[in-house]
Amino acid sequence: MRAKSVFTTGEAAEICKLSQQTIIRCFDSGQLQGFRVPGSKFRRIPRPALIKFMKENNIPLDGLDNQQIRVLVVDDDPDIVDLFVDVLQKDPRFEVAAARTGYEAGLLTQQFLPDLIVLDYMLPDVNGNIVCKAVRENPELTDTRILFISGVVNPAEIEKLKQAGADDFIKKPFNIEKVVERIIELVES
Repeated sequence: MRAKSVFTTGEAAEICKLSQQTIIRCFDSGQLQGFRVPGSKFRRIPRPALIKFMKENNIPLDGLDNQQIRVLVVDDDPDIVDLFVDVLQKDPRFEVAAARTGYEAGLLTQQFLPDLIVLDYMLPDVNGNIVCKAVRENPELTDTRILFISGVVNPAEIEKLKQAGADDFIKKPFNIEKVVERIIELVES
């Protein structure tokens, strides 16, 4: 089953077991984060924002139990991509997609609408911070988390990544189990 990453107010109301008007009021007051569809009055609520709202208001998450965390892995190293895909596909909490260039990442991000992007800094066609900035400029991806994984250790470069919108940075080589834990922490925060 394909997990939804963006919900209408009606879908959010059904998941939270609240009226649609209550969800709309919470959205309009800023209690429930989301965005309006450009050129319309329709409201949309990204999955991480809905989870945050539900936790803050002690609403059980059972309505989201069948939802998977959508992870897009972007790295030009096939071994890294294969490792992530292999580990995440075996874990029922995740749905995973992979890209090897910034261009592919851009296309897949629009189609897949990931909850989190695992992003290499040095891609063959662009630096990861360009991909990061593009994600941050897209209103549909406001709550998408970005986790850079790279061999780059220069503190100034890491700071540039965080300024571009990165949520965290992990240095290569890495422990895959710890990275999976961090993915969950970032998506649920």
